[in-house]
Amino acid sequence: MVKGYQGDDLSAPNTVMACVKHFALYGASEAGRDYNTVDMSRIAMYNDHFPPYKAAVEAGAGSVMTSFNLVEGIPATGNRWLMTEVLRNEWGFNGFVISDAGAVREMTVHGMGDLQNVSNMALKAGTDMDNGANAYVWTIKKSLEEKKVTQEDIDLACRRILEAKYKLGLFSNPYQYFDSLRQQKALCQEHLDVARELAGKSIVLLKNDKNLLPLAKSGRIAVVGPMGNTRDELFGSWTMIQETDPVRSVFEAIKEVTDGSAEIIYAQGANFTEDPLLLAETGTIEKPTKILIQEALEAVKDADVIVATVGEPNRWTGEAKCRSDIGLPQCQRDLLQALYETGKPVIVTILSGRPLTLSWENAQFDAILEAWHGGTMGGYAIADVLFGDRNPSGKLTTTFPQNVGQIPLYYNAKNTGRPYRADFWATTKYLDVTNDPVYPFGFGLSYTTFEYGDIQLDKTEVSGSDATINVTVQVTNTGTRKGDEVVQLYIGDPAASISRPVKELKNVRKISLNPGECKEVTFRISTADLKFYNSDLQYVWEPGTFNISIGPNSRDIKTVQVKWNN
Repeated sequence: MVKGYQGDDLSAPNTVMACVKHFALYGASEAGRDYNTVDMSRIAMYNDHFPPYKAAVEAGAGSVMTSFNLVEGIPATGNRWLMTEVLRNEWGFNGFVISDAGAVREMTVHGMGDLQNVSNMALKAGTDMDNGANAYVWTIKKSLEEKKVTQEDIDLACRRILEAKYKLGLFSNPYQYFDSLRQQKALCQEHLDVARELAGKSIVLLKNDKNLLPLAKSGRIAVVGPMGNTRDELFGSWTMIQETDPVRSVFEAIKEVTDGSAEIIYAQGANFTEDPLLLAETGTIEKPTKILIQEALEAVKDADVIVATVGEPNRWTGEAKCRSDIGLPQCQRDLLQALYETGKPVIVTILSGRPLTLSWENAQFDAILEAWHGGTMGGYAIADVLFGDRNPSGKLTTTFPQNVGQIPLYYNAKNTGRPYRADFWATTKYLDVTNDPVYPFGFGLSYTTFEYGDIQLDKTEVSGSDATINVTVQVTNTGTRKGDEVVQLYIGDPAASISRPVKELKNVRKISLNPGECKEVTFRISTADLKFYNSDLQYVWEPGTFNISIGPNSRDIKTVQVKWNN
């Protein structure tokens, strides 16, 4: 993404400067609430949370934005260890740091002192630009006079910002990004085609029992649900101003791609919610869901198949949109139950900005699609997948829990001294549910099927830091359609100087196979794939025996062992 934004020349008019946000640990706030506090060990920081930031810095990102949370008791915006010692001294970052909106001022609420004091903290920590608080404007001159900051502190921050403007070519042409032709090009057909393709690739087929999908472009197809005939809800978070002219709702797109070969009907069926607190985000309702369900049942009585479009409106997604219950609202479940009771085939199509708890839906329905918020061409992309014009190949980048009580739930967990055992009472388990997710990390089905052969190794034992091992698996398309598969490599380190995750994703290969075709997929493993931060925060690999696993997701894997000596 960094390279895509910045290209090879930041001064070119078709590039922008990447900003890595929010640095750091913002993904681990307590209770999952934005802006909330964070507390964790440095081992967890370095091994679990820092790597994506570090990768973005190594890719050349020109700027970094601070997060709102505490890092070891000090707000990130004023944390010199984080912004200078780690970001600049350890990782070699040479761009500029900007605060999140209002974050400098908000340090006073964290208990760091008055506005002048927190401004000094932020400046000395390495936060170069104060975003939205005007704290630097109002206090830095006074602090300079009182010798609480130095001219060198101010000059350093200014230099970094001016360097960024120079790299962007803004001294030569301050208005180079204000190009009317740029806006026209953004919605040209070439870009719309790419948007449609990418949205289609992101859709994940979660369930397809009885091969209900793909649908035929014939008969009577009912699109039912609050997500079915809205264009705005195809957009995700932070899209308050969008162009909807080229957009088509799911209903409109299905009607267009069937081109009169099928009869397409629509019924709203339910409100997004009837919960008073959530209604504050979505607005008032015109009819209660009870009436909408009756109207929908009347509309679908002669339908051959029902596409149920449910999920989260985009106003529930993104910043400051946390939910304590991430299941579908009850009124949408009531609609699904009513549709289920018709006995007709129901394709549950979910639009959401996060993983939802779908235990009930998974148990009830034979076909489920996770379509996320697909953007401008999201409606077309859903239609493409529903009718098989695109064979789904998306894989989950997060785990779908059974309920919120399981959260945090993630595939790369560490073992405890008493890992889950069904035959013993005193283990790490729940009484009311299993430890398993509904859908594991990396999961995603296709309209064809793939078979994985046994893992082959070119050697089972090697020595030295320069050694490598080639790991090969044969994948066969055992179905009747051409399809893409994402082959996933996981490595586990069962005996190390600190407790390590049971397995970690280390590499992927996406392959395309015709029916009956086989391909060998080879991964080359080096000691770089074995490294981690030890208890002294040294980035090391340690000799030992390692579990090498390959499969279509983090659960359904085959495993072999290799021995790596010093």
